[in-house]
This record gives sequence, C-alpha cells and structure tokens, in this order.
Amino acid sequence: MDELGVAVVGYGLAGSVFHAPLIAAEPRMRVAAVVTSSAERAAQARAEHPGVRVWGSAAEMFAGDEDVDLAVIATPNRTHAELALQALAAGLPVVVDKPFAVTVGEAEAVVTAAERADLPLSVFQNRRWDNDFLTVRALLEAGELGTVRRFESRFERWRPVSKGGWREVGAAEAGAGILFDLGSHLVDQALTLFGPVVEVYAELDHRRPDVQTDDDAFVALTHANGTRSQLWMSAVAPQLGPRLRVLGSTNGYTVFGLDPQEDDLRAGLRPGDRERWGAVSADKWGTFGAGEDLREIPTLPGDYPAFYAGMAAALLDDAPVPVDPRDAIETLRILEYARHVASPPES
Repeated sequence: MDELGVAVVGYGLAGSVFHAPLIAAEPRMRVAAVVTSSAERAAQARAEHPGVRVWGSAAEMFAGDEDVDLAVIATPNRTHAELALQALAAGLPVVVDKPFAVTVGEAEAVVTAAERADLPLSVFQNRRWDNDFLTVRALLEAGELGTVRRFESRFERWRPVSKGGWREVGAAEAGAGILFDLGSHLVDQALTLFGPVVEVYAELDHRRPDVQTDDDAFVALTHANGTRSQLWMSAVAPQLGPRLRVLGSTNGYTVFGLDPQEDDLRAGLRPGDRERWGAVSADKWGTFGAGEDLREIPTLPGDYPAFYAGMAAALLDDAPVPVDPRDAIETLRILEYARHVASPPES
C-alpha cells in the first residue's frame, strides 16, 4: 500500500483546520472521505479536497466505504469514545482528537477494544509539536536547565464575550469547558516532560454569565521527580502571561506568544506554503540563562505535520503510534480529578 485513505469524521474546526490539511500534507496519506451532515461543510470539503467522498453519517461511512484505511474522530468531545468504538468495530485504525474521551472509563474501553482488535490507536496531541515545547524538550535533553524545579505553562485569551460554541456554552458532562479543552494540552505537555504526578490541586471558575462551565482554570501538579507544574487556562485574561517559564537549578527559560501553526492553518496556509513552517522570527525567541547572564536563544520550528507522518509510519512501517493512548488516559485521569477537587463554578 503506497497511500492511505483517511476518513475525517466531523468537519468543523478540528476536522477542517487541524486534521484534513495535515493529512493532505503527508505524502503517504490522502483525505478520502469526510463525514458531515452540514451541506455547507460538505461543499467546503469537496472544494478543499477534490475527489473526496462525503457521507452524512459515520455509520454509513463505516459500512459503505471500502477505500478507508484510517478513521480520524474530530467530532464534539461527548461523541469521541462512541465513534472510536464504531470505527474499531469496522476494522479501522483510529486517531481521536483530544480530549480522548469525556471520562477515564470511556477511554479505557476504547483502548481495550483496540488491543482486542489488534488495531493502531492514537490521540491527536498536536501541542507536543509546538515550537516552544520542542525547544524546552531540547533544553531538558541537553541538560541546559539542570534539575527543573518549577514549570509554568499558560494558554490564555482575552475573550470577555463568549463566541457561543459548544466548547464554551456546553455542559461539563459533555466535555465542554476550558479545563478539558486547553487543559488537555497543558497536562499532556507536563506529563510528557516530567512524568507521573503524585498530587493535584485545581481551581475552576466561570467568569462570564453566558457560559455554563469553566472558562478560567488553574491546575498545579507535583510530579514524582519533584518538579512542580503550574498550569493556567483562561478565556478572560486581559493581560497575557508568558507562554512558558521553566525554572531549573542552573538556568531558566521564558518565552511569550503562541506557536504560529494554528493561526497559519486557520488562515488557510498549509505546510509547504512557508519556507520554514512553524518557525518564528528572532524577535519572538525566548530568554535563557540565570541572574544577569541572560540571552535570547532560537526557538525550534514547530512541526504539526510530524503527527501524521508518525501515524503513516505506524500503519505502513510497523512503527509505534505518535501518541500512546495510555498517555491520554493519564491526562484524563488528572482532568477528572481536578474537576472533582476544585470548587464547583459559581452558578
């Protein structure tokens, strides 16, 4: 097999902006099918991916499309586990957008089904390929920071009026809220860098009257190795803090601003449209050092296309999947516990 046919189940923001363009950019994949009940999104998919087959429901696609080698679940959070199980039952390897599921129990059921069917399963944690995260990981691997004592990570926005999408105005039980949305990334990054967690503290609030669940959150993790991770997620931050601040025993690293890949994808740019995809100019580099001995160091280019390159290798070359779904279960376990221990949002 030279080229994998991929079905994108759901063609909203996640499916059309993040998944489909990255799939199309991978030489060993193509967007073969899209599942959407929206006529407008169906037309968009056909325009963006000529020759794509559009199905009105996942059940129809799973039963009727024989030219699909991988299913990508990019639907609202509450449907992730159910659709992943349907895809596995149809004999398809699966990628699930984050969060993997709404509960740990659902996620474990999907992993068990994949293992029983002997089918590859992965979770789209694209922020493992953010430019700032890759830079911190490289500094850690080179021993440039010494022993990391504190890791601060933020995804903050200033959105005083909700846009009204389900992620903001939906119920917590359906996986809505900023903890499950942005927290899925921040907790995954902290676990990837610093390993297992032994203690969790959390604060959840909703600050805007037009939302039902958390839009402002803080999670503190104590890792088994002694590192403390402090994670902020907010839609109501009128001033934004540093994206990352890492404090080690010998040096620190601080960087502001977000990886440009999301904005580029939203603007319709695709990998290959820029000379250095995921790169930033020198004025956006982070600061490294200690005391008065500080200097700007290059930020490594971000690389979202690496996820589907890794997935192609898993299916065609018997390589490991790019994100182990059991990592996503641990992330969910922390998110569930954080929601449990935090004071409930005010009504």
